[in-house]
Order: sequence, then structure tokens, then C-alpha cells
Amino acid sequence: MRNFKKYFAVALTAAMVAGLAVVPAQADEAAGKVYYLNFKPEADQAWQDLAATYTEQTGVPVTVLTAASGEYNTTLQSEMAKAEAPTIFNVGNADAAATWDSYTYDMSGTSLYDHLTDKSLVINYNDKTAAVANCYECYGLIYNKTILEQYCAMDSAVVSSIDEINSFDTLKAVADDINGRVDEINDELGTFLTEAFASAGLDSGSSWRFSGHLAGLPLYYEFKDDGCDLTAGEAEIDGTYLDQFKNVWDLYVSASSADPATLASGALNAEAEFGMGEAVFYQNGDWEYSAFTNPENGYEVTGDDIGMMPIYFGVDDENEGLAVGTENYWAINSQASQEDIDASLAFLEWVITSDEGRDAVTNQMGLTTPFDTFEGDFATKNVLANTANELAAAGKTSVAWSFNATPNVDTWREGVVSALTAYTDGSGDWDGVVSAFVDGWAEQWALAHEE
Repeated sequence: MRNFKKYFAVALTAAMVAGLAVVPAQADEAAGKVYYLNFKPEADQAWQDLAATYTEQTGVPVTVLTAASGEYNTTLQSEMAKAEAPTIFNVGNADAAATWDSYTYDMSGTSLYDHLTDKSLVINYNDKTAAVANCYECYGLIYNKTILEQYCAMDSAVVSSIDEINSFDTLKAVADDINGRVDEINDELGTFLTEAFASAGLDSGSSWRFSGHLAGLPLYYEFKDDGCDLTAGEAEIDGTYLDQFKNVWDLYVSASSADPATLASGALNAEAEFGMGEAVFYQNGDWEYSAFTNPENGYEVTGDDIGMMPIYFGVDDENEGLAVGTENYWAINSQASQEDIDASLAFLEWVITSDEGRDAVTNQMGLTTPFDTFEGDFATKNVLANTANELAAAGKTSVAWSFNATPNVDTWREGVVSALTAYTDGSGDWDGVVSAFVDGWAEQWALAHEE
């Protein structure tokens, strides 16, 4: 660790003179500073703790700012306009790399790049490695394994095993049955269910689950049909699989206790509903593992209670795996001073090589990483992430993160969410959703790719 011995010696001498405990080392100006704009709100405390630990060990100042859920791009634009701009930020896809091209440092010769187990987990743009993936994630339907197994054992259950839930039709039959017999099931099992599916919130803190992750499935299947790059996409889409999107969305709404008119209110908390054992199914990703294994959250659900299955879409259900990919890529601000660039790279190298950093990433954030340093005690313990590997090993096809191709992502998603909200609360129709999805895509693609 650069200059650690020098800093530690200075700090120790000062502490002895003062007759106090050892104080954090002090960095000289040449050591640079780090400002990380964090993309993942659920990992904020872990990053704040890592920053404090690193500063204590090295004296290098590390600031972490976490953007609110769904507000990252807006926050990034605001922070980049300041004199003290982020030195580390997130790039989600090739369009974002194009937007921030003049701010991305070439990471091809860095230690982060060298430690990648899969060199394809980067974003290359304009003859440089603009960003390096920091985690590899999956999403699908998180389910309460304990309750679902108990339900399957009931004489009146639609299925006798969770393994039988392997298609949209079966998933719908199970969810409708549970949702229609909540009181009966609670009486027999001693559970506290209120619904089959946790609420499908359309507020800014939750709507990305549907305008991004759920929308990724019709995009994926259409891109497959068209033979284009599954994560780069194409200029025009037909909405071939929007009927399937509608079927899944209608299930989410009808098999939940949430009033459809309130989905955009921001008053709903799907994570808490699932965490308190009120819902059996919850569309989200393996990053939620950390929330359900953190005792401070006070959830009834634990890591032993949860599993994940694909979002069965009614297209190729028998072969479908989880949706696997990432939109989390570290980029270094090339317009920062060289001292700050070096300090930022050194900080991230410490995160992926030190015991403190690896423990935080694996055990506190619950992430699966693409770096060769995460082995043994630091290999992922995330049972949700491991499900993706198990399904792939069983011959299932992982669904690519095709939503990464979304042009002008915030604007396009806003249009889809607005139309989906109107359809759901009855003030609009499904044609509005189709138009926002298809016509909005063409419009935003043209704007994003204009010369």
C-alpha cells in the first residue's frame, strides 16, 4: 500500500506525543483524493465504512456520495459540473460511455483490468477501455422458499413441488391460487401473507424494476429474433413480445394486495412486504440478498428462506434461466488531476485485494465480482447469485441484459412508466404502453445516435 509505512509512522509519533490513541494518518497533497459517486443505494453504508477505513490506513481522503434510487444519471450530471467532480463514477452501457467519453480514462492498463477473470466484462468505446465491470448480477423472481414449500405440501395446492413452477401458466395458476386464498393459507400454515406478489411500485424508487428489468425480456427475445447484439440493440423495435410483457405485468398487479391506483404514489415498499413474510414472490435481483441477511433490517425472512426463479415469460420457458449481466462499471474521471486518478485507482485496487474490501463486497454488499481476487473466504455466499450458475449448469439459457441497449435511458423509461401507470390506474390503455415502448424507442434512438 503506497506510502502506508510513512503515514503510519507519522501518525504514531503524533499520538505518542499527545498521549492519545493512534489517530488516522495524514496524507500529503501529492497523494491525491478520491470522490466516488456510488450507483447502488443499498450498498451506501458499506461504502462509507470502506472509505473511512481506507482513509484511516492511508491518510488519503475518500468521499462517497450515493445517488438516490433511479436518480443516478441526474446526480452524475450535477456532480460532474462542479469543480470537485467525482473521480470514480458508474457507466451503465455503451450509450453512457458515449455520453461521458471525454471523462473516461483508459483502464486497459490498470490493475483492475488485469484482475478481471473475463476481459469481456468491460465497455470499450472510442479505442479505449472506458469502464470495467465491478460486479456481475442476476435478477428474476425472488420467492419465499419456506412458505412456498409449505404451500406445495397442502392438499389443495396447485402444484406439489416448487420445481413444477417452470412456465408462465403454472406461475400464474400458483400466484392466483395463493392470492385468492390468503386467509385460508394463513390459518393452515400460520403465515402472515397479504398477497402473492409484493407490490409493483411505479414510483421513481421502484419503477426501474419494470421499465428496465421486466422490459429487458421483450427486448431480449426480439433482439434474438433479429440476430442483433443482445446488449447493443437496434434502432427500431416492433414490440413483438409486448403481449407477454402485458401478461406478466397484469399478474403482478392482480396477484397483489396493492391498490392499482396507488402504484406510483411512493407509499409502497415491496422489499419490506416480502421481507416481513407478507408476499411470496418479489421481482428483483441478487443484490437483495444483503438486505435479507442483514439483521438490522428487522426482516422475518432470512437467507435460508429465499430462492430465485426466472421471470417466466411465456416464450421459451422450458429453457429460460435467470437474467444475467451488469450495468455496474467503474469509470475513472480522466479530467481529474493525475494525483486524483492515481489515488482513485489505488483505492479501487485496495477494495478488490484487501481483506476489508473483499469482505465488504462479498459479505456486506452480497455481490458477485468478476475479479480473480475473490476466492476462498471471499467467494460469493449469495444463494441467489449461485442459482444463476446452477441453472446455467443445468442447460438453461441465461437472459442477457438487453435493457442495457436502451437509448436515452431515463427519458425512454419515463415514457414507459407514464403509460404503464395510466394503463394500470385506468386512465389509459395498453396501446399507450405499446406506443411509449416502440415509438419512444425509435425517437430516443435517433436522438441518442444523431451525428
